[in-house]
Parts: sequence; C-alpha cells; structure tokens
Amino acid sequence: MNDPAPHTNPAPQVDAADQPPGSLMEVYLESLQLIERLHRRFLDVVKVELDRIGTQDINNIQTLILYNIGEGEMTVGELTSRGYYLGSNVSYNVKKLVENQYLEQERSPYDRRSVRLRLSPKGLNLYSQIAELYQRHVKTLERGPLSRQAIEGMNRTLQTLERFWSDEIRYGSTR
Repeated sequence: MNDPAPHTNPAPQVDAADQPPGSLMEVYLESLQLIERLHRRFLDVVKVELDRIGTQDINNIQTLILYNIGEGEMTVGELTSRGYYLGSNVSYNVKKLVENQYLEQERSPYDRRSVRLRLSPKGLNLYSQIAELYQRHVKTLERGPLSRQAIEGMNRTLQTLERFWSDEIRYGSTR
C-alpha cells in the first residue's frame, strides 16, 4: 500500500562523545544542555520560594507570568509576543491566575476581543515577595559568586545566541 506522505529521515542524533574532545560541537551541545538545566533549576528556585512563603495555589510558571506582568498591564498577546510563553500555555495559566485571584481581567472598551491583565492585590503581594527573592539573589551575587562584568558578558553571549537562533528560524541555515 502506498503512503501518500513522503518519508523523511529524521535528523541524525549528534552525541558530544562522538566529537573530538573540545570541539565546537561538544561545547555547543554542552551549552544547550546547560541552558535547559538552568531553566529547570530556576523554576525549582521559584518553587522552593513559593513553598517557603506558604503559597500553594500557584505554580512556578504562573509566578513568572505574574512577575512579568508586574505593576503594569498587559494582554495575553503581549506576553506571548515578548517571547515569555507559548500561546496555549499562557492562556491556561492566565485562566488559573484569574481563578486564584492573582490577576484581574478587563475587556478593552475599544476592542472587545482584547483583554487587559493586571495584578490583583493578592498578585501584587506575591510580586513583591518574588522581587524580594531576586533582591536577595543580587545581594548574594554582590558578595562574590559572579561579578557584574561576568553576568554582563553572559548576557551578551546569550543575546548573541538568541539572535543566531532567531536568524535560523527566519532565514534557515546559512550553510
């Protein structure tokens, strides 16, 4: 029986162990793994803080959404267009934040399809607690684990990688 869809071979798996020691491929794959691990670890840091302050009706992802809205207003579209979250993911989490009274929604009087989000008093309280967590991190960093210059250099490197990946998405491989 003929399958109408053409078969494609999946991309070959690349194992850093198959690369020469210290090769760019090995270093690049290590960076990708580190980025993934750091993201998961940071989510763990937020979860531990939520447990510490006794907040059980919100998860770490929802907490970051809340923090990114901050003291201003934002639409779900703005959250996704700024690259914070995927659309379906953010819609579910916003719904939970509204249900648990961390967010307030208001329909735009000009465009009934558009909903503005802002933190409720409960959300603002959690926002300030997470801001305090970040402030504690900064005070610890000031004592030595990472210098300001090291963090600035890391940020420049990550911004360059982000631009590289964005170009790959827009224009494809530049082989």
